[in-house]
Amino acid sequence: MSPDTAGPLRLDIIGAGPAFTDRPGATGAAYLVRHGTTAILLDLGQGSFPRLAGLFDPGTLDAVLISHLHPDHFIDLVALRHFLRWGPRAPRRVRVVGPAGLGERIDALHAEPGFSAAALDLEVLEPGLMRVGSMELEVARVTHAGQSYGFRLAATDRPGLVYTGDCGRAEDLDGLIRPGDTLLAEVSFGPGPVPADAAHLDGPAVGSLASRTGAGRVLLTHLLMGFDEDETITSVRTAYGGPVALVQPGESYLLD
Repeated sequence: MSPDTAGPLRLDIIGAGPAFTDRPGATGAAYLVRHGTTAILLDLGQGSFPRLAGLFDPGTLDAVLISHLHPDHFIDLVALRHFLRWGPRAPRRVRVVGPAGLGERIDALHAEPGFSAAALDLEVLEPGLMRVGSMELEVARVTHAGQSYGFRLAATDRPGLVYTGDCGRAEDLDGLIRPGDTLLAEVSFGPGPVPADAAHLDGPAVGSLASRTGAGRVLLTHLLMGFDEDETITSVRTAYGGPVALVQPGESYLLD
């Protein structure tokens, strides 16, 4: 088989932090998914560009997918734009697919219309199916802030990866997850409960989601400062009997 159709997905944890944290190195959300020669980046939050650039040439990304318009999920697009405009082998361009208004927000940071478009090929994200290289991407709206999305990435007939983005209603993800998929889930409020005015998930909600959808593994991320890691994992396991781990930046997973 060709490199584009063989083998499992590879997930590299570039950044796994929320908007604020005391965990050294826990930079903003960023997850690199590769299959064959196809490379997709899920989110690019604060401080994550250096680790990405140290692992992989960002100028060769097939796409960057932005789940929603909170800076801890997109702000390092500014660094990516500068790299593409002025870095090695510049000028280059990268496809960026995100909620409507993403380009305007980045441009406003510099008070410079067209700042983003100088290096980023911006597209508006919509629910449904699309293909990027050897990977099929399914997009679904989730409850969080404005236009927020969860993603499923898969190749051939192997299990896929479902990324929740930030999500305040676990049931929104039921339709994305297939039996055996890896669930990369935000768990902002640890063992819970989630405050009534916070559209995020906790461990019990993630565990119930994984159990009822038949997920093959749960990888937790986006844990807020002040919540215990072991207690969070235990709270997921009260409802889910499969493997559970809290991801750390620098880790890699083969998603068999």
